[in-house]
Amino acid sequence: MIVPATAQLAFDGSGIDGSLFTSVTGLARDTRWLNAPLELWTNLGLGVFAVLMLAGWWAARRRGMEAMTLALGAPVAVVAAFAVAEVVKKIVAEARPCRSMPHAYLVDACPGPSDYAFPSGHATVAAATVAALFLLDRRLCAIAAVFAVVEGFTRVYLGAHYPHDVLGSALVALPVAFLTSLALRRYATPLIEALGRGALRPLLIAGPGAAPQPTR
Repeated sequence: MIVPATAQLAFDGSGIDGSLFTSVTGLARDTRWLNAPLELWTNLGLGVFAVLMLAGWWAARRRGMEAMTLALGAPVAVVAAFAVAEVVKKIVAEARPCRSMPHAYLVDACPGPSDYAFPSGHATVAAATVAALFLLDRRLCAIAAVFAVVEGFTRVYLGAHYPHDVLGSALVALPVAFLTSLALRRYATPLIEALGRGALRPLLIAGPGAAPQPTR
């Protein structure tokens, strides 16, 4: 069989924490009744982070323009973190576990050889949402953190990523999303204030007498 050139050049990350990876996938083998639910969750679960950001926007309508800037900036921060992670993924070019450890128990189908493992895109979105919500609402941030841990676990459980792929996602996404949110709060708030005086006011302010409240 001819191995694609991209697979030959890809970095083999199994030497980093391959044993931990097989321990988690061994758990997946022993809990096959959970395979299908977690495979469904790992993708649909990303919708939870969208719902949390939507909840942040809804609450920000009563908390002033700085909070609204953070709420509207949350998806921007997540996209920024995902973009940086994609660049890192191309630079590192780590082969997926299904290619480096094909005999491990794998629930997820093996993607193409150019779909690299480090960092995990799913875990990047999860971690970036946590960071983006940190300045906006600590309660929503805490909820997002719980779901982010679950999301990261499922990526390893299903055999799609090594544990270090998930950890690397957090190391990339958290600072990028947090700094993006800080920058948007500083530089984009005047724009949001201007929009709040126009036709978009009902989407940005809950009522004419809404008073700004401190970020929690």
